[in-house]
Amino acid sequence: MAPEDLTRQQQELTTSPPDPEVAEKPVRRRFTAKYKLDILNQVDSCTKPGSLAALLRREGLYASNLNTWRRQRDEGSLAALTPKQRGRKALKPDPMAVENERLRKEITRLAKRLKQAELIIDVQKKVSQILGITLDTPPESESD
Repeated sequence: MAPEDLTRQQQELTTSPPDPEVAEKPVRRRFTAKYKLDILNQVDSCTKPGSLAALLRREGLYASNLNTWRRQRDEGSLAALTPKQRGRKALKPDPMAVENERLRKEITRLAKRLKQAELIIDVQKKVSQILGITLDTPPESESD
């Protein structure tokens, strides 16, 4: 055997085998805008044959990632490179509904205060009857 073959065999023995365990749920990779721009700059600087493929293998990327990121970059905004928020879009609340809710809460608060005031007035009437104090009644208004 040639010495090169021995060193290659030694390297294969010293490297640990990959872990055969598979994760329960794969984690989706998320790329930041800065990372995308860095990779695109590195791709643009690849001039030697095979250097682009080596970069993609090293980073674990696909050519489709580059195509998407280039298109996003050419659209002109850095914000276009950030991942889109998935799921339903949040609806803006209707201003009338917000105002109605605020008014309902105020009505509920005022109704509680009115009930408390009527209870206090009833207690004052009963105490005045027990003590024999006559209360002046306000004159009736014609608008009632």
